Amino acid sequence: MEFFELFDIPPMLIINKELLRKKYFELSRKYHPDYFANTAQADQQKILEDSALLNKAYKTLTNKDETIKYVLKEKGILEDDEKYQLGNSFLMQMMEINEELSETGLEADDITGNSLSEKLNYLQTEIYEPVKNIIESYKEGTTSKGELLQVKDYYYKKKYIDRLASQLGQKL
Repeated sequence: MEFFELFDIPPMLIINKELLRKKYFELSRKYHPDYFANTAQADQQKILEDSALLNKAYKTLTNKDETIKYVLKEKGILEDDEKYQLGNSFLMQMMEINEELSETGLEADDITGNSLSEKLNYLQTEIYEPVKNIIESYKEGTTSKGELLQVKDYYYKKKYIDRLASQLGQKL
């Protein structure tokens, strides 16, 4: 996997951000275009491409959701613009929250006194729990396709919840 190879770290779903940052700064110096100003045009172009790749890789690997998406895409489990079908029970929960959001406004509490924000936080925890161990202990070549399919389901559910959270003006 190109991004992991670039940083010389094993593929994983949760990245040590301090180690990644350290390697990023080392590589930034190595691939900085200013150091190659007096080289051939082809070399300068290659360094610009390497620098752009480094920045893209760093941006991806510092974001947990983007890292998951990247690994799943590299494994052929997730495709761009995929029409992924979420389960009916999850969609029903989301429909209820959407209705609450549109009917009662952003500050509304439900009949149990839980705010929509609390519901979304609870759902976030609920969808993460079944894949927590897979995500936290992912190992290239050991984690099964079935486990990665579970992570894919989590990824799409989280995207849905994040979209609702953004309507509430919060970040989960």
